[in-house]
Amino acid sequence: MSTTAPIDSPPASQGSPPAPQGSPPAPIDSPPAPIDSPPAPQGSPPVPQGSSMASLGIPLAPLVTNSGMGMGKGLMKMNRTKPTKKGGKPVKRKKVPSPSGKRARYRPGTIALREIRRYQKSTDLLIRKLPFQRLVRQVAKDFRDDLRFQGTALFALQEASEAYLVSLFEDTNLCAIHAKRVTIMPQDMLLARRIRGDSS
Repeated sequence: MSTTAPIDSPPASQGSPPAPQGSPPAPIDSPPAPIDSPPAPQGSPPVPQGSSMASLGIPLAPLVTNSGMGMGKGLMKMNRTKPTKKGGKPVKRKKVPSPSGKRARYRPGTIALREIRRYQKSTDLLIRKLPFQRLVRQVAKDFRDDLRFQGTALFALQEASEAYLVSLFEDTNLCAIHAKRVTIMPQDMLLARRIRGDSS
């Protein structure tokens, strides 16, 4: 069985005596040779040693680190998200009052529709009681001066009067819609009374 020469020792040249077995390898005084770079393609200019990629005009991609997220130009920016509570629902922001102090204006008809819904749900009397009582006493004075009224009688008269006026305004509104209008006019109320057969 033949033995091979150590890896670190240079190959023996022809004519030199073989190295004895068991002797230490010869020391290497010269530094290790640099690793050869891959051969450059044909036709390209030689790259001088010690030159960087930027000096040769080759663009370098910007490095992005976790510590630089969202900071500086050329770095990735994080998307802004709405603050949320534990349930995942977005937090409602408080409305800041305008510096001028003016109240918000509604479009024409918005408040009117709101009042219509409000008064159609209620059953309260809309006419004030004292003005209606004075009107009743003034009309009754033309017939007799010493008339007296109970509170329930005045309440019944007011209930009947308001029911009549509401139904009359409903018919008046229908007459205005028939005329392709949304605003009621006196002529609509006169037509509604004429159709009803009320005395003018």
